[in-house]
Amino acid sequence: MVVYSSIELTCTDGIARLTINRPKALNALNTSLLEELSHALNAIKADESIRVLVLTGAGEKSFIAGADISEINTLSPLGDKKFAQTGQEIFSLLQGLAIPVIAAVNGYALGGGCEMALACDFIYASEKAIFGLPEINLGVIPGFGGTQRLPRLIGANMAKEMIFTGRHITAAEAKEIGLVNKIFAPEELMAAATETAKLIASKGKASLCAAKQTVNQGLNADLQT
Repeated sequence: MVVYSSIELTCTDGIARLTINRPKALNALNTSLLEELSHALNAIKADESIRVLVLTGAGEKSFIAGADISEINTLSPLGDKKFAQTGQEIFSLLQGLAIPVIAAVNGYALGGGCEMALACDFIYASEKAIFGLPEINLGVIPGFGGTQRLPRLIGANMAKEMIFTGRHITAAEAKEIGLVNKIFAPEELMAAATETAKLIASKGKASLCAAKQTVNQGLNADLQT
């Protein structure tokens, strides 16, 4: 495995675990982290031994607290646009992985962090998890695909409320509206995600990939198709 500076990637018994590892910055996304994430996701895509991916954040406070504002503030409008396009491409790569992906959200999942969780197949959350798309408070909109993935998951009206208000919601609220599958005590989250990953990994890889592909493609087609 490649040694990264801002993420960690391990693999055991067909289960890959990818950890966003900038805890002092609440795992905020910057350009170098996105570059490493792109490399890691392509490595996972190419590794036939990997059957499931679990994605989480380092530390106890944050899954991913959004984009790194200290870097964003130094970018020109053209740089901002490139940063958003890069994020969109990488999150599309994440969503497009043939294998199932579980987001284990251990804390703040705001902005790009919430959007990354949305690009996974489903979300397990700590009781302490907080979700939100606060970009409207900065005079912009979610830039990494949240305006499209969120309404597909929780419905247009609920998604509009979250996006228009920029309000943070608790794990309990997120479960109530269908954003989160299950909630766990913080110390139980990774064990629960790993247990489900092991169960999924025990199934046939071809059927798992086919099931994911047909569900995802079918969401954008009529029932007869």
